[in-house]
Amino acid sequence: MATNKKHLDLIAGAALFEPLDEDDRNALLAEMRPVSFDSGQVIFSRGDKGRDIYLVTHGRVRLSVLTAEGRELSFAHAEPGAVFGEIAMLDEGPRSADATAVAKTEALSLGRAAFMRLAETRPHLVEAVVRFLCRRVRDADQQLEAIALCPIEVRLARFFLAAARQKDPDAVDGSVTIDLGMSQGELALLIGASRPKVNTALSLLESGGAITRKGSTFTCDIEELGVAAGLE
Repeated sequence: MATNKKHLDLIAGAALFEPLDEDDRNALLAEMRPVSFDSGQVIFSRGDKGRDIYLVTHGRVRLSVLTAEGRELSFAHAEPGAVFGEIAMLDEGPRSADATAVAKTEALSLGRAAFMRLAETRPHLVEAVVRFLCRRVRDADQQLEAIALCPIEVRLARFFLAAARQKDPDAVDGSVTIDLGMSQGELALLIGASRPKVNTALSLLESGGAITRKGSTFTCDIEELGVAAGLE
């Protein structure tokens, strides 16, 4: 029962399933199956056929693509409560990115047939899908703009500001402590920079008082990060 409660809470908090009521969430959970992946395991590769969507319940998944030159560009990490694999599930096309477990990961998998059965009787789920995909496009646009136009320290400040606000949406000033849960190498992939340059940018943000760090734990000063991100 405790596991079901945890899974139902994660479903309730997932942007894709936001409009579902308690009965809907229970129906959704009944259609899902638990899956697990070892650290470093490739869950699927770009171009693969795929009909499943995943909700992360534990661990972390890197979503990335390889350039023609063999460089990996990571555009998102899926953490507990995050959904990934939705594009191929919805349009029945090939996978648009690689998905790799960064750590030991557990997830709930939902097949296309089950999703469509639920959507047929719950039109509000279709509306949620549209909003969810639009949000994905907006996020991708902002990420591309930041990589193309902003210095690394600005991109890093925006990353920490977003992470802090995700943890505490009501924070407008003061500090928020987050556990980054990833290496500097993973962070470098996410913001489109090399690890040494990320280390330098971290030092700049720390010397400016925007962050303090202890291992993978960062205390983020919301106001200073806003200034460093060019948003204040």
